[in-house]
Amino acid sequence: MMDWLAALPELVWLVPVLPLLAVIVNGLRVLLGRATGDEAEPLTARLSALSVLAGLLLLLGIDLLALLQGVPGHQVLAVWFGSGPWQGTLSFLLDGLSLSVATVCAAIGWLVLRFSAAYLHREAGFHRFFIVLCLFLSGIQFVLLAGNGLLAFVGWEMCGVASFLLIGYAWQRPVATGNALFAFVTNRAGDAGFLLALGFAAVWLGSFEWPDIVAGSGLGVASARLVALGFVLAALAKSAQLPFTPWISRALEGPTPSSAVFYGAVMVHAGVYLLLRLEPLLAQVPDVLLLLTVLGALTAIYAWLCGLVQTDVKSALVFATVFQVALMFVAIGLGWTTLATVHLCLHAAWRAWQFLLAPSWLAIAPQRPVPPPAWLRDNQLLYTLALQRFWLDKLSYELLVQPTTAFARDVRNLEEHFIDPAIGEPGRGHVVDPERPLVRADGLPGRLLAATSELLQRIENRLLLQGRGGTAERVLQRIGAYLRTVESLLEQPRYLMMAVMATFVVIL
Repeated sequence: MMDWLAALPELVWLVPVLPLLAVIVNGLRVLLGRATGDEAEPLTARLSALSVLAGLLLLLGIDLLALLQGVPGHQVLAVWFGSGPWQGTLSFLLDGLSLSVATVCAAIGWLVLRFSAAYLHREAGFHRFFIVLCLFLSGIQFVLLAGNGLLAFVGWEMCGVASFLLIGYAWQRPVATGNALFAFVTNRAGDAGFLLALGFAAVWLGSFEWPDIVAGSGLGVASARLVALGFVLAALAKSAQLPFTPWISRALEGPTPSSAVFYGAVMVHAGVYLLLRLEPLLAQVPDVLLLLTVLGALTAIYAWLCGLVQTDVKSALVFATVFQVALMFVAIGLGWTTLATVHLCLHAAWRAWQFLLAPSWLAIAPQRPVPPPAWLRDNQLLYTLALQRFWLDKLSYELLVQPTTAFARDVRNLEEHFIDPAIGEPGRGHVVDPERPLVRADGLPGRLLAATSELLQRIENRLLLQGRGGTAERVLQRIGAYLRTVESLLEQPRYLMMAVMATFVVIL
């Protein structure tokens, strides 16, 4: 049995890959028209749930091995790519932090998939939901188990894309697509920080592996601070800490199961996990730890005040989530990383249960919700600030979303008024010659092609289509006469015998 357990760490790549296989299989079923009607729903749900359950069982086996023989540590399975001194590997880091958080997230993901099968029954986007949710569960396992920053960033982006798609699940509604855009644009600032930190690590350390980055050997104080700040920016955005908090309340537009796994249990803790992974590096820059403590405390106060005035269950839960995550940031800033890890795992499980229970809350708690405390109601300024969420939503929209939307609008206008008329659009051609109405062209390439076609048509008319006596006809008739003369000569017996004798002479 020990030999069987010892081989499990080499199979850890299956944990994120199995949900990807479910994405591919279910996607092909949808494309081929095999996923239609109520009878197709159970297979989609089972494939998705089994892929995550298999990963969970594999993680539990590795956990057992870690308890008996110690954690496997850094596992390099293959080389992804290499460029000069830099090398991207397919590596996984199996230690106490990654195994504990990955196991909890796999268990929550499996339970959410089982819950979603009944919750989303007969929804128009049933199969699309399971495909995107499996994409997310694959991405989050890459983040948690990756042994290097590059592979973690791949999972980081997979989670971002899945989040965008599930917030905009009801894509027919402008509010849903608008909120999806808001969350997507806001998180891109954190992604820029992640990429910047990886770039610094590549230049100064020559490696993307987590052990090399967190050790920070060879980094000066300023260099270590820049690398740490890049990752801190990514963590603040992904975990909805100030100044990036407003996006998470808009992200609740998606279905309740996705809210549970994304913003209650799993993805909102990705930033906390990233900082826990970078604990040795952060210890080298106390000023960054102080920044984490201050931002975490401010976010906790903000979420607490905003949560007191919420009037719906999911909004109250999401601000409670932000409050708890902010406390984890404070704990990391104070160096209490073990407490933050335990807090993360317990809070993820508890909050997932609460979010999944949210649709039934009116039946469970029929009494009126508790009103805001009197001290807050009596303070008109503070109450207004909390009710308006300190106008951070408006500020974020003005600074991030509106410029992005304006830029997209300008690009669209450029395409419609310049690029399309220049290169042409399918189905919008104009008649070039009234005598030939079937020949239509649009844009510069289309008009050039029509002009070339006209030129070739004229050449053809002058050479071939002038009727009897044309130049091409006379040349062809003359060549044909020569060929007929040669053919008649070759048919004569004497010339045929001469050709046979010449052949023998050549052979001999």
